[in-house]
Amino acid sequence: MSIAAGHNPGRPANPTRRTSAPRKRGDDTRAKIIDETVRCIVEEGFAAATAKHVAERAGVTWGVIQYHFGDRNGLLMAVVDDGVDRLIESLSAADVSELPLRQRIEVVVDTAWSCYSSPTSMAAFEILRATRGGLGQSSRRHLLEMNSAIGQLGRLITEDPANAGVAEVIWATLRGVVLAQMVTGTAVDWGLERHALIDMVTRVLQ
Repeated sequence: MSIAAGHNPGRPANPTRRTSAPRKRGDDTRAKIIDETVRCIVEEGFAAATAKHVAERAGVTWGVIQYHFGDRNGLLMAVVDDGVDRLIESLSAADVSELPLRQRIEVVVDTAWSCYSSPTSMAAFEILRATRGGLGQSSRRHLLEMNSAIGQLGRLITEDPANAGVAEVIWATLRGVVLAQMVTGTAVDWGLERHALIDMVTRVLQ
């Protein structure tokens, strides 16, 4: 891990940017750094995503990263924030209330897969796995948000509390396929697994 001179690794550094005053150029730079961090993790692995290397890839200085994120941990959690936010937004936008059961399940599964298998989501998953709670309250907060997203996914399919486990099964299946994709480094054709998952969930809920 790259640590700037004078930085105490035991205490998280706060970004110096005043985020309450939005600036288009600053927002673009922040987004560029996050996107480059995602690409770095997906292409080279978590260990390669040092602040120095990300700065080099993004064409910025360490001071710019400090300005926007505080330190490397702040940058990593920004990636996780982005991944979780995109997932929750995608599920919130899914309008399936008027669809027949099987079509409702298909839309929910495909929406969750589209977001969960994205580079941002895979990078976020890798960060949480690699840090193993080492980022303190931020890690725990994101796990709670993920649990909330799982509950939301289930409610899109059925409001019956007795079927709450269905969402967990969908989530576990998606997570397993994404993990296989991360390990192999290639896109996984999960057509057979998708069909079997949708069939299974449909039968259970019928």
